[in-house]
Amino acid sequence: MSDIHVIEDPAIATVALEPMRSRLLSELATPASAATLATRVGLTRQKVNYHLNALETHGLARLAEERKWGGLTERLLVATASSYVVSPSAMGAIAVDPDRETDRMSANYLIALGARIVREVGGLVRRAKANDKRLATLSVDTEVRFRSPSDRAAFSNELTDAITRLVSKYHDDSAPGGRAHRLVIVAHPLPQSSEPKEPA
Repeated sequence: MSDIHVIEDPAIATVALEPMRSRLLSELATPASAATLATRVGLTRQKVNYHLNALETHGLARLAEERKWGGLTERLLVATASSYVVSPSAMGAIAVDPDRETDRMSANYLIALGARIVREVGGLVRRAKANDKRLATLSVDTEVRFRSPSDRAAFSNELTDAITRLVSKYHDDSAPGGRAHRLVIVAHPLPQSSEPKEPA
């Protein structure tokens, strides 16, 4: 089982996003039969089999084991990944694209950048696996709490200057055998957790 599977095909995305099939995928973190799943999700075995066939046909689940019980064969399926994410490429021509966003300081542009990362890295991972190669990536994830808007602005200016210097130092258009990498740096406010209200 792979860790994350990026879904690029709209038909597969439709199958994975159907509520009952999504529930069954979560139940298939460990191998299970249609009969076992039927008990867990409250459907008939026949209906569960219908959904499992769709998941298996679209590569979201696979056969893990077959067990013989008298003259019957019980099939146990397992999910092909521990998690799934739908790539923006599944949306076709209407997928979000940072090249179409004019305001580079907007939240829309940040979302478009995130979507492009999912699309590009998802494709790279698929090709790396097909060639039995490891994909080299780098990511940094941290939090910074600014004392004031002016500190935030100063941080942004210093960060921009530092990145500009590093890119100027290491970027080489003419390097033989070199490979271009995309560098994306984003910052956004952390979502606030809802605090329980004080009793009146």
